[in-house]
Amino acid sequence: MNKMTGNLLIGAVAVLVLLSMSIFVVDQRQSAIVFQLGEAIRVKTEAGLGFKVPLLQNVRYFDSRILTLDAGEPERFITAEKKNVLVDSFVKWRIVDVKQYYVSVGGDEARARNRLLQTVNSSMREEFGKRTINEVVSGARDKIMEVLRTKADTDARKIGVEVLDVRLKRVDFPLEISESVYRRMDAERKRVANELRATGNAESEKIRADADRQREIILAEAYRTAQQTKGEGDARASALYAAAFGRNPEFYSFYRSLEAYKQSFRNKSDVMVLDPSSAFFKYLKSSGKGG
Repeated sequence: MNKMTGNLLIGAVAVLVLLSMSIFVVDQRQSAIVFQLGEAIRVKTEAGLGFKVPLLQNVRYFDSRILTLDAGEPERFITAEKKNVLVDSFVKWRIVDVKQYYVSVGGDEARARNRLLQTVNSSMREEFGKRTINEVVSGARDKIMEVLRTKADTDARKIGVEVLDVRLKRVDFPLEISESVYRRMDAERKRVANELRATGNAESEKIRADADRQREIILAEAYRTAQQTKGEGDARASALYAAAFGRNPEFYSFYRSLEAYKQSFRNKSDVMVLDPSSAFFKYLKSSGKGG
């Protein structure tokens, strides 16, 4: 009885071991290929449990997520103007045909990355060679990236890979060219600044001259109005004086004489030599007679 129980336990353990060796799990981020004696016989791309023949079959897993291929150091390319530029880029890719990927590059990610890098660099060299610096820096940058993605994806499909995006992170000049470009840019900016400054000075002089002209016009008009108003006031005052003095001419003559006396004898030291019978003393004599 004990022997039979022991055999059952051994058999159960053996079944469990065989069952565990027959089951494999595919993660949702992976794809798997089942090999039999070194030959790929089945591909599993859906996440979940899978079965294989123990000892006869084995499973190899491949990453199905979107991967990034970064070139690392910037690559040097020549534009249509025969100018060197340094380009820093990266590629987004993923495995879409696991079996073709295994057949083409042996499932080696490093080989796949090298293949993609060569394809992208070749396409960049061709595209940059057809365009000017202005186009590769800003003008046609989006178009270049789309062309590079299309070409790289076409070639990558041959190894079971899809290229989702090719991005140019930075396009710079080499150091020896950058210095001359910066000097030229600095000179150009200074030239534009001088032109703007000269234009501003001319405009300020124009505005100042116009302001001075308007000032002179305003002052002249104000002076003319003031003189006109003063003349009108003097005329009115003269008319009033004439009307007032016309009513009593004798009083007017007397008033004028008083003004003449006042103007003639302002200081104690003033001396006048006149004939006593002069008309100047008319009202002085008259005042004496009246008294």
